[in-house]
Amino acid sequence: MLIQIPPPSASRESEVTPESVYLSRRSLLAAAGGLAALAMLPAARAATEASPYADVEPARAPDWFVDKLSATQWRAVVPGDEAVAPFKTATRYNNFYEFGPDKTDPAARAGSLVTEPWTVTIDGAVARPGRYALEDLVKPQQLEERIYRLRCVEGWSMVIPWLGFSLADVLKRAEPTGQAKFVRFETLVDPERMPGQRSGFSLLDWPYVEGLRMDEAMHPLAILAVGMYGRILPNQNGAPLRLVVPWKYGFKSIKSIVRISLVEERPRTTWETSAPHEYGFYANVNPQVDHPRWSQVRERRLPGSLFSPNIIPTRMFNGYDEVAGLYSDLDLRKYY
Repeated sequence: MLIQIPPPSASRESEVTPESVYLSRRSLLAAAGGLAALAMLPAARAATEASPYADVEPARAPDWFVDKLSATQWRAVVPGDEAVAPFKTATRYNNFYEFGPDKTDPAARAGSLVTEPWTVTIDGAVARPGRYALEDLVKPQQLEERIYRLRCVEGWSMVIPWLGFSLADVLKRAEPTGQAKFVRFETLVDPERMPGQRSGFSLLDWPYVEGLRMDEAMHPLAILAVGMYGRILPNQNGAPLRLVVPWKYGFKSIKSIVRISLVEERPRTTWETSAPHEYGFYANVNPQVDHPRWSQVRERRLPGSLFSPNIIPTRMFNGYDEVAGLYSDLDLRKYY
């Protein structure tokens, strides 16, 4: 008899979204008339309980997203007993330096970002390079809801339900060659609509660049997200396409992606270039390696308050222990 032991990041079967909820979401979609559906309360909760989806703001979504949403695999699991952050917290407190350095800047300034039409270039060491309309890139994919912890290098964290698909599948379809050792990601450059890119006070060079090793990019936890909380991805959270790598600090999950390049040499990433003594290429969540200016032993789980800041211990790899084998040959104090 085969006995399967779930990874530590997984949850109990009782926390899996019931099929009845999934079917209810599909019914809601049918009545939504092109609006992205609001997520429903898990059946295991009392109907009178507050839901992390209760404050989700409806948004007009393109047809390709609505069509995909109706077939989304909703059988996702919550990480342990951790509560999902309210939608308003996740969309009004985040970093997106293209719109400014303050946590409230993205929500206040990202409304003018044009996300339709959107194209993504896939190039480099691949047999099938191309420039794809986003809807064509997503068309062969199966959307899944992935409820992941997000840990910022600054010491705060949230639990967020993303809607996305496998990064590995996208890369496989491009047919990587033997020279593909790393994946380089590049974000949009649009100073007119991204005021942080034209600010004279910014210490960053644009475009924002991030990277992964090929084995990291091919890991099943790594996804490209097009939505969150059962709706289209808001502009301030990286619309229309962002990376989500849950075992790494949040700055690795690059937003508003326009180019994915498979390369032989390790790409020089934005924060690594800006402050190499503080931000390394790997950026794995690691409570044993402090930032030069603060400890990483604990984190502030949002939402919280001044009187109840909700301080919790930080877990190695953000609790996703199944990725540990990727780094068995590395000194993670040196390769931070």
